[in-house]
Amino acid sequence: MSDPVVVVAPPDREGQLQDYSVDQVAGAFVLCLGAIASLLLVVWQSKCHCKCNLCYIFQCERRPPSEEEMEGLKDQFKASQKKDKDKKDKEDKKDIESHRETPDKGEPEPEPEIEPNPNP
Repeated sequence: MSDPVVVVAPPDREGQLQDYSVDQVAGAFVLCLGAIASLLLVVWQSKCHCKCNLCYIFQCERRPPSEEEMEGLKDQFKASQKKDKDKKDKEDKKDIESHRETPDKGEPEPEPEIEPNPNP
C-alpha cells in the first residue's frame, strides 16, 4: 500500500487566499447582493407580519393590509380597470369615426376604351 501524499503550504503563504481577478470579486459581490435581495423580496411579498433588521443599518416592518384596506384596494383596482376600458372604448370609437370621415371610393371607375379610327 502507498502512503497518502500531504501537500503543506509554505509558511509565508499559509492562510492566504488565492489571487482573484476583479471580475471574480465583482461576481461574488453581486451574487451575495442578489441572494440578500431575493430573501428580502420573499419576506416583503409575504402575507405575514414581519420585522427585518440588517445590522441596525436597515430596519423594516411589514404588516399585511387590513380588511378595510383590502376593500379600498379592490375598489381602486376596479376603478382603474373601468378607466382603462373606457379609454380603450373611446379610442376605438375615435378610430371608427375617423374611418367614416374618409370617403369610401370603393372600386375605381374603369377607363373608357379607345375606339380605333376606321379611316386613317
